[in-house]
Amino acid sequence: MEWPWLFLYLSLHITGCQKTPALFQTPPRIVALNNSTKEMVCAMKSEQFSHLGIYWYRWSKESQEFQYILFSNVLHKHTLGDDIDKERFNVSKGSFRQSYTLKISRLQPLDAGTYYCAVSQYSELLFGNGTELSVVNSLPSTEKPTEKTLPPKKPLRCKPSGITPAKMKGSSCSGFIWAPLATCAVILLLSLVIAIRRFQRLRRRLRLHFSKQVLK
Repeated sequence: MEWPWLFLYLSLHITGCQKTPALFQTPPRIVALNNSTKEMVCAMKSEQFSHLGIYWYRWSKESQEFQYILFSNVLHKHTLGDDIDKERFNVSKGSFRQSYTLKISRLQPLDAGTYYCAVSQYSELLFGNGTELSVVNSLPSTEKPTEKTLPPKKPLRCKPSGITPAKMKGSSCSGFIWAPLATCAVILLLSLVIAIRRFQRLRRRLRLHFSKQVLK
């Protein structure tokens, strides 16, 4: 069946895909186990599409091509594409908002891909937003990782060697805190004294220099 391929090619390359999808697909992504059954829904946003049939295509990342899956007309008759098992793919129509449900049974890895529903209007295909299907052998675990509880940290106590508890009464770690601060204060004071002396020497040199200039 080659005409759906040609129809899709002309729609994509001549008219292009519409910015606002006329069809809305749910869910956007499905992760399914191998050999399980999953469904995806395609809802029409406008009643003007209610008399049209529904197309289903699959985009494969590996082969980088669209594959025609099936077409279901208003009489619920299916026309399947090549290599599509009619026992596993089925489309049913819902009563809510003119929705169509694609059901895939006995999922296989080759069924993975992004599925798009589409309707044909005025010689162009209007696509849905797509549903990405992944087929895996096992679902990821949802268990939360166990958190390791760390032992409580012991408070740091300042107890220098040679000082008994009796001597520590009424005192704290103030000696170890103030000693570095006092050292820094002394260094700053010495630096200030040196800076003042250098400034005085520089001022004297400038005075002598100006005095010599005046005498000349």
